[in-house]
Amino acid sequence: MIKENKLKTVITTLITLLPCLVGIIIWNRLPETVATHFGVNNEANGWSSRPFTVFAIPLFLAALHLLCLFITSADPKSKNIGDKSKKIIFWIIPLTSVVVFTAIYANALGVKLDVGMICILFIGVLYLVLGNFLPKAKQNYTFGVRLPWTLADEENWNRTHRVAGFCMVISGILIIMTSFLRNFIIFIILTALAAAIPIIYSYVYYKKHKNECKDGNEKEKES
Repeated sequence: MIKENKLKTVITTLITLLPCLVGIIIWNRLPETVATHFGVNNEANGWSSRPFTVFAIPLFLAALHLLCLFITSADPKSKNIGDKSKKIIFWIIPLTSVVVFTAIYANALGVKLDVGMICILFIGVLYLVLGNFLPKAKQNYTFGVRLPWTLADEENWNRTHRVAGFCMVISGILIIMTSFLRNFIIFIILTALAAAIPIIYSYVYYKKHKNECKDGNEKEKES
């Protein structure tokens, strides 16, 4: 995937590193210690040094971005992921970097932003996008609900991802609708349900299908 998209790889990596450039430009206006983590109540609860914030965090995100692209490229079934799903893999970390550092730098410069609401809203939109693409992904080892029984059974994979897509869309809509509440418990519950329901459905389908095959084999032996 990287070889076929060298320009996109460079562009998305540079966008991920864009906070470094912005940080250098506003360096003298940033405090020595920068708030880099916030609670959903917008209260800062984690701080980093100015050099670490401006350089280390974007570099870490860029490395993570390249690692995700490498893993996707190394997937023997990467062709099954689909072009639209690959776009998510290309852009998820660069967009996260831009959104996160917009909040960090704005707060450091004294601009009051509702950081909790922005982050939850961003995740809600991301869930909506993922929910629309999940049902279209075919079996692969990188993107989707990768369980032993989904990877072993194409029908299980397809059914599970239709359920997963529906759950992600509903969860995304509810997260967006409740983002103004900045309630972390609601967010965790919706996220947990969006992840758990497809897994449970997939396992139940696997057990049912396994039992049906077992019963069918026993009937064949009897006949």
